[in-house]
Amino acid sequence: MTTASAAVTPPTDDAPEMDAREAERPVLESPAYPAFLRVLSVVIVVDVVALALWSLPALRAATWSAGSLAVLGLAGVGVVWMGVWVVRSRTRLDGDVLSQTWLWNRRAHAGEVVQLKLVHWAPLQKVIAPRLLVKRRNGAIGWFQSADPALLTAFAQRVGEHAGRAMLPRA
Repeated sequence: MTTASAAVTPPTDDAPEMDAREAERPVLESPAYPAFLRVLSVVIVVDVVALALWSLPALRAATWSAGSLAVLGLAGVGVVWMGVWVVRSRTRLDGDVLSQTWLWNRRAHAGEVVQLKLVHWAPLQKVIAPRLLVKRRNGAIGWFQSADPALLTAFAQRVGEHAGRAMLPRA
């Protein structure tokens, strides 16, 4: 297991300046979860739907209250919804902004980050996506997953660059 943690001093300027290097940086993007996990998610969702169809005659014969039908329906929608988002979710590093699509979109700017923690288990990378714990100046905490750990380390480097600029004397 690889775990790295760093605390950084955020810049005092709310509007980060772009230099020539930042403008030339390529946009990095990858699926949020490894291919094996995305395939496994599809298999599980298909299996749950197949089980529901197979159980339909027995379910119809049972007596259901409106509440229990609602809970069963919401559980089914939840399983399918989460499976779809595991497959569709993407992580993107554009300039100094790391974003991930999910049930709700997450975004973090390198200049707003005060602490990072990279969690990456290389032997289990096909099953457990590398993830970055990001703590922002306002106290918000977010997890960002990426099938490509290089994307997360590139963001960590950009956070370090912002912290280094914050420590330089202003002219």
